[in-house]
Amino acid sequence: MQLRYNYRLYPDAAQREALARAFGCARVLFNDGLRARQDARQAGLPYISDVDLSKRVITQAKTSPEREWLGEVSAVVLQQALADLNTAYRHFFASLCGGRKGPRFGAPRFRSRKDNRQAIRFTRNARFKVGEKLSLPKVGDITVRWSRRLPSDPSSVTVIKDAAGRYFASFVVETNGQPLSGTEEEIGIDLGVGHFAVLSDGRKIDSPRFLRRAEKKLRKLQRALSRKQKGSKNRGKARLKVARQHAKVADARREFHHQTSTRIIGENQAVFVEDLAVKGLARTKLAKSVHDAGWSTFVAMLEYKANLYGRTFAKIGRFFPSSKLCSSCGSVAGQMPLNVREWACSCGAVHDRDVNAAINILTAGRAERLNACGDQVRPPRAVAQVDETGSLRGAA
Repeated sequence: MQLRYNYRLYPDAAQREALARAFGCARVLFNDGLRARQDARQAGLPYISDVDLSKRVITQAKTSPEREWLGEVSAVVLQQALADLNTAYRHFFASLCGGRKGPRFGAPRFRSRKDNRQAIRFTRNARFKVGEKLSLPKVGDITVRWSRRLPSDPSSVTVIKDAAGRYFASFVVETNGQPLSGTEEEIGIDLGVGHFAVLSDGRKIDSPRFLRRAEKKLRKLQRALSRKQKGSKNRGKARLKVARQHAKVADARREFHHQTSTRIIGENQAVFVEDLAVKGLARTKLAKSVHDAGWSTFVAMLEYKANLYGRTFAKIGRFFPSSKLCSSCGSVAGQMPLNVREWACSCGAVHDRDVNAAINILTAGRAERLNACGDQVRPPRAVAQVDETGSLRGAA
């Protein structure tokens, strides 16, 4: 499977200038291609093909006085920027005709030099070299902090500058995960706000609430930013301080997700979670807590690590009544507001709301798993056939 490996870059002043030039050229080329297609559409002309667009905005533009500086950067950077535009249009057209699942894609929009994130991509055609340093064409040898070894030769590298002014190299590599030692344990996970995760074995993982803990400092930095004059150098410095604090929060959350997901995958052969409607929850009064928890990222980590290490991972339908279903007798309770943390079933069982939900998620996940023969562990109900043993119609 393909994975991304990210590393921190430390370019010097000349290399930062060369990267800024590459970011600018890629942005301008993307906007030129988008403008050409928009103008053709408004004029009633046919859609410009990818080949014709490349000739117009790259090959011919380099010979014009207005765009001759495009030759100062690697040609692969320009080609990949145009490839991003073509991909954006394909996703947009697929969304219009209903050929793409998930949320609908809008039409491509112009890129701004004030975007918080700038990125360029080099493929193997650019002949970048990975050694003690990362060698990029027309940029130079950039110092890299190699936190871990690359499992194979990368097929591409994306150089990213984030809002905090940090540079990263993101490699796409092909890797084959090594199956972990065998274990028969299976776990169900109920994600929440009070506790980040509650496991079916009764364990509860507290939510670190990184954003909530950093709110006081962020409030102070944002007030200082609001007092700076727009366009001044001091405002730029204040903006960087705010961005670095947000980056610190995001890095801490990502590290927590990695450690927790790795531990869960290593301890269990099968992991089952509930498919939460995160976008819907993010529009409620719990929006800040939902974003602070980062459930989607955590579930995505569980899924790819399970595939990498030979574990089983499955999602339970979001309409499954995990909290209201009694794990002892199977009866479903009535309305259950969020402030109800414990409830008693008519069968006499007293449940912790979150632990009961995790147990039900585990049970539902086991029922939906396929056995060695490829059939469900719990087959669906079927109508009895005529030749089966039973009472005949009209029998006394």
